[in-house]
Amino acid sequence: MSAAERTDNTSLVPQFRFPETLAEQEAALQTNSLMQRLLAYRQRYEGDPHRPIYHYVNPENTLNDPNGLCFWQDRWHLFYQAYPPEDPRQHWGHAVSDDLIHWRDLPYAIYPNPEECCFSGSALVEDDRVIAIYHGTKVGNMVAVSDDPLLLNWEKLTGAPVIPIASEDGSPLPYRVFDPCIWKKGDHYYALSGGTLPHAASGRRTRANFLFRSPNLVDWDYLHPFVEDDIFTLVGDDGACPYFWPIGDRHILLFFSHMSGGQALLGDYDTERDKFVVTSQHDFNFGAFGPGGVHAPSATPDGKGGVNVIFNMNPAKPTEGWNQIMTLPRRLTLQGTDKIGRDTLLVEPTGDVESLRSEHRQITDMVLPANQEIVLGSMRGNAIELMAEIEANDAPLVELNVLRSPGKEEYTRIAFYRERGFRDWERYNGWQRDKLAAATDSLISIDSSYSSLSPDVRSRAPETAPVFLERDEPLHLRVFVDRSVVEVFVNGKQCVAMRVYPDREDSVGVSLRSQGQDARVVSLEAWQMADIYS
Repeated sequence: MSAAERTDNTSLVPQFRFPETLAEQEAALQTNSLMQRLLAYRQRYEGDPHRPIYHYVNPENTLNDPNGLCFWQDRWHLFYQAYPPEDPRQHWGHAVSDDLIHWRDLPYAIYPNPEECCFSGSALVEDDRVIAIYHGTKVGNMVAVSDDPLLLNWEKLTGAPVIPIASEDGSPLPYRVFDPCIWKKGDHYYALSGGTLPHAASGRRTRANFLFRSPNLVDWDYLHPFVEDDIFTLVGDDGACPYFWPIGDRHILLFFSHMSGGQALLGDYDTERDKFVVTSQHDFNFGAFGPGGVHAPSATPDGKGGVNVIFNMNPAKPTEGWNQIMTLPRRLTLQGTDKIGRDTLLVEPTGDVESLRSEHRQITDMVLPANQEIVLGSMRGNAIELMAEIEANDAPLVELNVLRSPGKEEYTRIAFYRERGFRDWERYNGWQRDKLAAATDSLISIDSSYSSLSPDVRSRAPETAPVFLERDEPLHLRVFVDRSVVEVFVNGKQCVAMRVYPDREDSVGVSLRSQGQDARVVSLEAWQMADIYS
C-alpha cells in the first residue's frame, strides 16, 4: 500500500508482535526480517570516515531527538525519533544496552496512527511496566505501555490522544500540547507539556511548561504553568523535550530550546502547590544547536541520586544515508552548594566507556615550553580517548589539538583560557588581585575553524563554555574523539561537544601548546577506542 492509498496514518514499516519471554524474544529477533534489514543497513556504512564507531548512530536513514531513556529489567533502553526509509515519518526507534555504551539495535518500538508522527517524549518505569508519553502530531499527547522483557510490544492507551491538541468545541486552550514528560506523586501521575507563553510587556514568547494531573493515565486535568522564578532562560526560548526529576536534594528540569539548545533548570519542587521554583541554570549549548551542535536531551534516574542524560547532535556536513548521532551518556549530579550557597552541577561521562580502551600510551611530568607546539608522535588516532592533568600555572592559554594532519592543514583546537571568563561578583569580595582572580571563570573552547578542508562542511563558531576552577586546582580534561565528534569534559564540571569532519586520512595527530609562559603536563594518557558495532 502506498502513502497515497492510505485512509489513515498506518505506518508502511513492517510491524511485529513478539513473544513475552526473554528467551523467546531473543530467538524471534534472530530470524526477524526487520532486524535483518537493520543489520544489513548498518553494514553499508562500515568504512565511512565520518560515521562514529563508539557513539550511538541509528542503523538506517536519519534520526532526531533521543526519547524515553530508561532502565528496565537490568537493561538500558534508548528510543529516538527515527525516519524509516519506506515511510520517513517519525517512529520511535529502539536500542538496548547492558552498560550504556554497547548498544544493540531493536525493531522500531512505537509506530504512528492515529497520530501522523511520533514526536518526542519520555518514559516512567514502574514495578510492572514502562510508561511512554510522547507527542503525536496533529492529535495530541499519547500514552503507550509495555511490560515485556525487551520492551518490544507497546499498547497505546485508548488508541487516541489522552491530552488532545484541541478542545472539543474548538475554543482556545490555556496551554500548548507538545513534547511531554511524566512522573508520579502519591496516587496521581503528572505530565509536563513543553511550550511557550507570551511575555506580558513585550508579547514575545518565553519558555513555559504546562502541568497536567491524572489518576489513571487516561483522564487528565490541566493545572497551570509549572515553573516559577525562572530568571535564567532567554526571551525566545521554549521548553521542548522536558524531563523533570529529583537530583540530590533538589529537582532538575532538562529541556531543549529551539533557539539556544539544551539546558537544565535546578530548583525546589513545591509539592503543595505543584510548582517548580527555579534557583539556578546550566547550559549544554554555547552557541546555536546547529550546525554541528548539541540538540535535545533524554534522561533517566541513575539510581544513585543523579540523572543520566543523552543528547543528539546535529550534522555540519551532508552524509549520504545518515546524519545525526548521539552523545556519550552523561551523568549529572549535584556536588552541593559552593562558597556562596549556589548549587554546583557536575557533568561526567557515564556507562562502561573504559571497556572500549586498548593500546594505552602515557606521558608524565612534561614541561610545555612557552609558545612551542609539541607534537606527540606516540598518540594518534581518530577514535581515541585522552585524559590529561595539566598545571597551567600563569599561562593564560593552554591548547590541546586533535585530528591534526602532519602539516597542520587540518586540526581541531581544544583551548583552556585560565580566568578569562566573566567575573562573578557574587563570588568576589574585595579588590585584591588574588580575590579578583578567584572570582573569575575560566573558559573551555572547541574551535573547528581548521578542522576540515572539505568544501561542504558548514562552519561553526567556537563552542566556548565557562568553568570555574579554584586558583590551585589543576586542569583535568577527558577528551573523546570519534571520527566526526569531539566531546570534552572539564574537571567534572562542564562539557563541550562539536561535530567536526577532517577530510584528510592523516588527520589523526595530537599536539599541545602553552601560550606566553610554561605549563606542565602532570599526566596525559591515550587509548584507542573499540568499535561497538563490530
